Amino acid sequence: MTDQQSCRHPSPEGGLERSGKPPSGESPAVPNPEVSPRAKRRTFSAKYKLRIVEEAKRCSAGELGALLRREGIYSSHLANWRKLYERGALKELRDSKRGRKKDPNREGRLELERLQREIEKLRKKLWQAEKIIEVQKN
Repeated sequence: MTDQQSCRHPSPEGGLERSGKPPSGESPAVPNPEVSPRAKRRTFSAKYKLRIVEEAKRCSAGELGALLRREGIYSSHLANWRKLYERGALKELRDSKRGRKKDPNREGRLELERLQREIEKLRKKLWQAEKIIEVQKN
């Protein structure tokens, strides 16, 4: 067997044939070409923003760029978060969910409504009992 003939066959390590095709029985890994229809905006939690602003305060000029690259954020993000931090808004922020906020007085209000309905029922029973007693007296 000559040297040229051995190059045409797949190598035992799973390499490519001389033609550039993968060895028979193996298929090349093909990435999914599907693109999502609409990009989703990134959202950052208040805790994350606070951590980044405080970390940025400790950085020197060169380290700041490395921080931004490492976290994958833009300098405009950091500038906006710094403004919030200076106003004290980041410390007060909680990761709040979107939508209707929970009513802190809901349980008390529901209990009050239940008790008012119960009072109304008892008043009705008392009225009926008084009428029965009045009829029995006469």
